[in-house]
Parts: sequence; C-alpha cells; structure tokens
Amino acid sequence: MSATYTTFTLGNTLTEEQKAFFEEHGYIHFSGFLSPEEVQEIVSASEDVQQRWIANKTEKVNGVPVKYGKDLDGQPIVQRFAFLNQHTRVLSDLLKDERMQALLQLIGPGARIGENEKDGMVLNHYVNGPESTFTKMGWHTDGLRDIFLGGKLNPMLNVGIHLSTLLPENGGLRIIPGTHRQGILSMLFRKKYFIGHKPDKNELAIIPKAGDLTVHDGRLWHRVAKSNVIGEASRRRVIYVPIIAGKYEPKHENSPTLLYQRLAGVILK
Repeated sequence: MSATYTTFTLGNTLTEEQKAFFEEHGYIHFSGFLSPEEVQEIVSASEDVQQRWIANKTEKVNGVPVKYGKDLDGQPIVQRFAFLNQHTRVLSDLLKDERMQALLQLIGPGARIGENEKDGMVLNHYVNGPESTFTKMGWHTDGLRDIFLGGKLNPMLNVGIHLSTLLPENGGLRIIPGTHRQGILSMLFRKKYFIGHKPDKNELAIIPKAGDLTVHDGRLWHRVAKSNVIGEASRRRVIYVPIIAGKYEPKHENSPTLLYQRLAGVILK
C-alpha cells in the first residue's frame, strides 16, 4: 500500500473521522478485525460445509446457485458459497459481533445486516490453477441488482471479511473511490458490467491482511483482479455480507433462481 493509504480500527461504535472518511471515499478499511485463530476457525468451518455440500450434491441454497470448481489437485471445491451463515454457527455468531452492528451507522435508521436477504453471507474462494474457472470478476456495482429487478435503488453496503493476506500480485479487490456519488447513467454505463476487466487509471487496490475488514458502498465501481501468480500462493478467501435498508425481502428454500443468477454462472469465470 502507498504511504497515503489509510486504515482504521473498528470498535463497538464508529468515530466521526471514520464516518467522514467513508462518506467521502465510499469505502473504509479496518485492520485486525479477526485474530489468526479466528480466521483459521472460519476457514475450517467453511471446509466442513464444503464437504457436506459436495457429498449431498447441493446445487442451490435459497435459490442461489452454488459455484463449484476444481482445486489445485483436481478435487472439487466450492468457490462461491451463498448464505454460509445459515450453515455453520461460527459464522452466524460472527454477525452478532457488536463491531459488525456498529457498521449499520454508515447507513443510519432502518439499516440491517442482510443475513437472510440478497445472497446472505457469501464466501468466495479464488485459486489460480490449471482447472480454475473462478479467478476474477469484471467491473460492476452492487446496486445494479435493485435496478435490474425493477425496484428502487436502496442503500447497500458490502462488508468484506478477508481470510487471506494479499500482495498486489495476488490480485483481489479494486475500487474506484468516490464513484458512489455518481449519477444513474454513470452507474449503468461507465463500464461493461462483468465482462470488462481493464484496469482503470483511478482504481485503488485493496491489499488486506488476513483478518482485516473492509466496507464499500454498493454504488461504487469495483472489480476483482486475477492473481498474477499460480498455485497455492494464489489462493484467497473473502467473505461478503450485505448491509441493506428498505423493504425486508428474506430468501427461503423455495425462492426462485433469478435470471441474473443464472447468467452469473456463465459470466463469472
């Protein structure tokens, strides 16, 4: 990171400085949210869920497709978990952490953690190997989903809990700070959604250590860059949890699979 890159410490309430930083830039980075032991506990819990889903041939969770891939040894792995918080107590308990609740202040009254909405708690597991099919993600904004579904653009934040320590060559999250203040036309047409991967001159690389937490506004343009290294050094895991407002729309086991979710299976490679 450059000398000007700013990180903070997350407590049980946000400081005025932290709220002002987020309002200006559309993102914020908190160091040391989880200990190394807590990170390993979460990774182990996700691997337990993975074993169950593979054994049970789980295709969808609350209507959201499970994305499978191949590990470096050719064995099947889950590369995108949805609603993971509903399948392991370790992660359902994490959402009750007072520091997580403090993040609701970034939206204000009516904000909630979307543990049963959108895709719930998502864990993305990237690895760059010979049979990899999930190594990067093109430019997008998270707010497009509301527009796609013909609804109102409601406030939404994406909380990232990083389980891997990254270097710039490991790829990872790239954002364009300040684009959360853009107009609707720029939000729709500034980039080619999901198929555009070209670096932007104004983009900022988020290079976390394992256990860090980041938040970005759902209107912010961002992408996931592919790792420039291959093999075990390319492995990275990150959890995303939505903070939302507006109408309560929980998902359940009979929820339909939406069109954009079907398309994601083709685009997100």
